[in-house]
Amino acid sequence: MTEAMECALCPHHCKIKEGGTGICQTRTLKNGQIVSRTYGEVAALHLDPIEKKPLYHFYPGSWILSVGGFGCNLNCFFCQNYDISQQYQQGQKVTPERLAELALQNQSLGLCFTYSEPLIWYEMVAETASLVKKQGGKVVLVSNGIIEEKYLESLIPLVDAANIDIKAFSEDFYRRYAGGKLEWVLNTVERMAGKVHLEITTLVIPTLNDSPAEIKALAQWLSNLNTPLAWHLSRYFPRYKSNIPATDEDKLKKLWELAKEYLPYVYLGNMRGGDKTYCPQCGVEVVSRDYVIKVKTRDGKCPACGYEIWGTGLH
Repeated sequence: MTEAMECALCPHHCKIKEGGTGICQTRTLKNGQIVSRTYGEVAALHLDPIEKKPLYHFYPGSWILSVGGFGCNLNCFFCQNYDISQQYQQGQKVTPERLAELALQNQSLGLCFTYSEPLIWYEMVAETASLVKKQGGKVVLVSNGIIEEKYLESLIPLVDAANIDIKAFSEDFYRRYAGGKLEWVLNTVERMAGKVHLEITTLVIPTLNDSPAEIKALAQWLSNLNTPLAWHLSRYFPRYKSNIPATDEDKLKKLWELAKEYLPYVYLGNMRGGDKTYCPQCGVEVVSRDYVIKVKTRDGKCPACGYEIWGTGLH
């Protein structure tokens, strides 16, 4: 009988027996080799606005084909996409070639890997992204950031933009509520900074990660990366196994004001009016995101004071 083998893809290093799976439920040991049982299987496929990722400073107003598989290497009790991330089902069959072909139809910018955790879908992501890039399309990654360095380094050249989920700025939070480690995520963000277009999302959950001290500390850490980025402080609503009440809007606005002391582009997700871009220098609204995206910059600069607005010029 084949002994258990260690999966090297992410820092969990799950030891998997023949026919079994790791934490993510998608990596399995088959005939003595660790393989992906979700390769060539899609859980969700939609054409989305780029702003839904969320990416607010990467080709604003464009659309991108978005795809995801099953599974995740975290087990957050408040998961917003638990129906595909916290279980495995057999998905719709598709090849990397077919996905790459679809990626440039219907005026799509390219292909976004999202919905569940794309990094555990590594082989499918790498092969498909390479094909999309060869066709001139853009590749976007929406991820929890948990992957071993050597695999991340091989993906970075294939990725144009990423939104990384920093769930909290606390090791205790990751250990108790997500089943991971903060240091794994921060390492990924540091390695991607300056190499891809980078935006960050934090789901603000009452009593768990919403203290001003924690938000301030994360804002300072992000500002010390010394690279352009946007931070999305997203309003939480009860999902999956969580019955914690939704985030208070007034408190979230105060955290937004605090974060803006350290970062020029901070947004409120899941809140009306929290998606506008303002000039960091003079405060004029330069991008509105109501029913229609309106970019009001001129050659990427504020129309009032001439300050350059990151990610809004001609690409």
